Amino acid sequence: MLAEQAVTWIKVPRPTFDLVGVVLSSLGLAGICAGVALSLGTVLGVGFIVRGRRAPQSLAERLSLHLLEAPPQ
Repeated sequence: MLAEQAVTWIKVPRPTFDLVGVVLSSLGLAGICAGVALSLGTVLGVGFIVRGRRAPQSLAERLSLHLLEAPPQ
């Protein structure tokens, strides 16, 4: 009536954790992020400096509040 079930066991190698690989890959990723941030910061900084030097206004004129004149009475 009931058929006997056969169980087959397969030997699987135990997984190993590669700590050195994880550390090296995370350092590589951090280096790439630092390089991208340095490049973007340099490009933006140079762009702001060049744009500021091309502007004819002085620093005081750029930072001061420009109030509207009172209407004539």
